[in-house]
Amino acid sequence: MVHGKDISSLGLTTQLTLLGRDPDQQCGFVNPPLYKGSTVIHNTLDAVTNKGGRFWYGTAGTPTIENLENAWTQLTGAAGTVLSPTGLGSIALVLLSVVKSGDHILISDSVYQPTRNLCNGLLAKYNVSTEYYDPLLGDDIEKLIRPNTSMIFLESPGSQTMEMQDIPAITKVARKHGVKTVLDNTWATPLFYKAHAHGIDISIEAGTKYLGGHSDLLIGLTSANAECFPALRETYDDLSMMPGAEDCLAALKGLRYLHLRLKEAERKGLLLAKWLKNRPEVLQVRHPALEDCPGHEFFVRDYEGSTGVFTIVLREGFHKTNFKNMLEKTNVFRMGFSWGGYESLMTPVNPASYRTATNWEHKGFAIRLQVGMEDINDLKRDLNLAFERLTAPLGSRL
Repeated sequence: MVHGKDISSLGLTTQLTLLGRDPDQQCGFVNPPLYKGSTVIHNTLDAVTNKGGRFWYGTAGTPTIENLENAWTQLTGAAGTVLSPTGLGSIALVLLSVVKSGDHILISDSVYQPTRNLCNGLLAKYNVSTEYYDPLLGDDIEKLIRPNTSMIFLESPGSQTMEMQDIPAITKVARKHGVKTVLDNTWATPLFYKAHAHGIDISIEAGTKYLGGHSDLLIGLTSANAECFPALRETYDDLSMMPGAEDCLAALKGLRYLHLRLKEAERKGLLLAKWLKNRPEVLQVRHPALEDCPGHEFFVRDYEGSTGVFTIVLREGFHKTNFKNMLEKTNVFRMGFSWGGYESLMTPVNPASYRTATNWEHKGFAIRLQVGMEDINDLKRDLNLAFERLTAPLGSRL
């Protein structure tokens, strides 16, 4: 529902233009206004004593923040949404709302590395035991569940190695044992994967990526089902970990054209991934939409599309100096963290440096690519020159 109107029968792109705004309540203006503030005036003693009203103080949110929360709740099919200043902030918020001292939690071995840092550092201080599992485990994860297991954390595809997980199989096991499931759904977004419809309790999105779309926004969004939302909201209120109102407006603007940008990222990403498969320097292209990507069958079964982030594994034997030249001398692709913006990025990855439940046996180099909005021929030309530098005789100046 959008301000009392059911829009579920409308097309997705139409819904994206309507969510999180109401011109009738905005003096006719198309976009919602920016609300900033700390103090909220109360007209009665009862209201000020009992924190009456939806926005009783700045830390309780603002109409601007609520617009984005409501839009994301409807888009994800959740019971409610809370926002955070970053995607990692959303992950921390979820961990603190679900996990308590003495718990055992299961984390995919392919997860975003800062998530591992939170579990191995902050949670370990509070006597929470973290066990990492093979992301391709499926319903065999039941063998790892203990009496004190409280959460299974999934990320599909994996942050660097792109394994797709059998999410419905894992959520079925989790429900059987009363274990909460959390999914980092940043790669697919709710447009290409409906996490809650596949049994996930809490879904996390780094809106920094595709929702922002311009590499100038840090924001996290966390949606939850009816069972988990009260605890999530309570933790959120206790921490007052909210984003700035300007960032929420920027995210709402990004929402309007999210589907068009994702489809273009999908198109260019697939063109480049298939082209790279035929390069002699490339051993494997780990793109969920390609058949040789681990867990590809789950992508085909459950996902409605792919985005523009994937990993290429180079053949072994290339010299580190040439690899350095390959990355440092590009003209279009640039090195940088994050993704989802309009610019193409390449980031060297070394899964062997952090994997614990599974082994990354490859001894050569690997690169995660973020495919932006540039012309596909320019991207290919830039990579062609990069591969020439990779394979050049040592000491040559390319």
